[in-house]
Amino acid sequence: MATYQHFEELPVWQEAARLYNLVLDLMEEHGALFTPGFRNQIDRAGLSVSNNIAEGFDRVTTAELLTFLGYARGSASEVKSMCAVILTRKKIKPALGLLQAIRAVCESCLKQLTAWMSQIDSGPVQGKRHLTGTDQRRRDEGRIASEWRLKFLRSIQPNHPLYNSPEARKARGEAGE
Repeated sequence: MATYQHFEELPVWQEAARLYNLVLDLMEEHGALFTPGFRNQIDRAGLSVSNNIAEGFDRVTTAELLTFLGYARGSASEVKSMCAVILTRKKIKPALGLLQAIRAVCESCLKQLTAWMSQIDSGPVQGKRHLTGTDQRRRDEGRIASEWRLKFLRSIQPNHPLYNSPEARKARGEAGE
């Protein structure tokens, strides 16, 4: 499972950003075809998808993350519904391609959000997004072993058989020289 340091690295956030940019394209190219209320609502709901993913990502607890991912799903569904409601109107025919693209990206966001939420629900992280029990010990043991190995590799003498190995050179900061 990939780990991400920033929400901008999340594929689902990137897809949500793509969604909002398609909404902006729709409004810039065909905004006059829609009522002011429709324009305002699709703009707000479209932006809400990426914002809720970002806000949930930076929350402390798993429950908060799931709540905000749920909000993001709701906003993506709202945008998808708005497109579906007007899809058959003759007046919007020039915007049909963008509306269909928006619906497809909404569907992609929904699938990714659902998968992420399912993964969180069945994963080892609970509460304040800390690993529990065995997983915590495994991670700690791995970190301690890696630190010990790095310390060992830095301390070996030039006459040791591993001294010039790529791993030892990297540990001493000599890699790529």
